[in-house]
Amino acid sequence: MNQTTTQDASPPAVATTNLPLPLLARGKVRDVYDAGENRLLIVATDRISAFDVVLPQPIPHKGTVLTQLTAWWLARLGDVTENHLISSDPDAIAHALPALAAQREVWAGRSMLVRSTRVVPIECVVRGYLSGSAWKEYRTEGTLAGEALPAGLVDSARLDPPIFSPATKAETGHDENITFGRMKDVVGDALADELRRRSLAIYARGRDVAEKVGIILADTKFEFGTLPDGTLILIDEVLTPDSARFWPGESYTPGRAQPSLDKQPVRDFLEGLVSKGVWSKEPPAPDLPLEVVQETSARYLDVFKRLTGFDLLAFPVHDPGRARPGP
Repeated sequence: MNQTTTQDASPPAVATTNLPLPLLARGKVRDVYDAGENRLLIVATDRISAFDVVLPQPIPHKGTVLTQLTAWWLARLGDVTENHLISSDPDAIAHALPALAAQREVWAGRSMLVRSTRVVPIECVVRGYLSGSAWKEYRTEGTLAGEALPAGLVDSARLDPPIFSPATKAETGHDENITFGRMKDVVGDALADELRRRSLAIYARGRDVAEKVGIILADTKFEFGTLPDGTLILIDEVLTPDSARFWPGESYTPGRAQPSLDKQPVRDFLEGLVSKGVWSKEPPAPDLPLEVVQETSARYLDVFKRLTGFDLLAFPVHDPGRARPGP
């Protein structure tokens, strides 16, 4: 098997896939296939959603950024937690699943071959800064998921120590923030304690690595699953612009909302339509202008390079641990 040292040539944006494997799920972004032998193939498309609605236009390179950035982070988290990744290297995946050969340009770079797990029904959210829905709740109630926070905090204030803020996993619509006590009712005391411990440790590692390149990891969410033998492992995407809130450190100013290194151009465009009464945040979603698509793609590529030190197409997919920086 030949090993690739870079990504395959840049393909067109991929909005959906139809691979010769049993399709298990098609989410807002990911297509999940049964790869046999207790394995899944998770394909991150270039679909983008906002306000729980999938937009008509895909964002070029987005899915590949999500997949390879996850692989890069997992290479830096092996001492913190076991994870589900078998490989994100296209050559390794093609060797394991020969039926995919004819459609390589569709899935290569954006796919992870992973171990199948029983998913824990909790979103493990860690907040290092007070923003988004957490800031809205604090501003009105002085709490986060019903638990009191210190008085006098401002929008985007740093939280020391970071706060573990679990949520229920919603099949549709928004996840619901819950207290740690309610989380224990759902999964049991021992598992709840371990999920909190592990989530805070992953966040701490991610925050420290991001700070080295001038990026603030404001908050993030993790998902976990259990193997047939009961082993708890980290699953899904990890510390990507879709699962974490990254802020440029050079412009951070407490007391106001911060610019995000993610799909902010899409949200800003849609909010503009809402303010004009053109759209109600309900399907069908409006078309995105070309400039919004291009600006959003550029943001995903920029955060990828700032974190890994590599342009996306030059990333060493067969050895994600080789890319700088990292602990």
